[in-house]
Amino acid sequence: MPFVRIDAVRADGERLEALGRAVHDALVDALGIPPDDLFQVLNGHDGTHRLVRYDPAYLGIRRDDDLVFVSVTMRSGRTPEQKQALYRRIADLAEEYAGTEPRNVFVSITESELIDWSFGEGVAQYAALDAK
Repeated sequence: MPFVRIDAVRADGERLEALGRAVHDALVDALGIPPDDLFQVLNGHDGTHRLVRYDPAYLGIRRDDDLVFVSVTMRSGRTPEQKQALYRRIADLAEEYAGTEPRNVFVSITESELIDWSFGEGVAQYAALDAK
């Protein structure tokens, strides 16, 4: 049930698609997400208008305009080790699939509960699971 948003500077459709595949494959590999559980919004920022701001050296990591922001919203309950494995796998696959250097992969996770999700029709389909 993860919902993923990817914002990438200087990204065309091909690079965005590769980044989307990288993140989805990492979720499947690192967290065991079902392969058909795919919900993503991919945004490219071509650089003609400066829409993205970032510190190019925050925490001593040298970033440039190949920066990719990955935001994952998913249910709570993953361990710190699982999250660390996910970060590593996303960075590795972003490099393999899209040529994005790991130093340019910024990932954040927001956790939610089962009641916080509706997959359509105005129904919280997982609400019954939350009661168990």
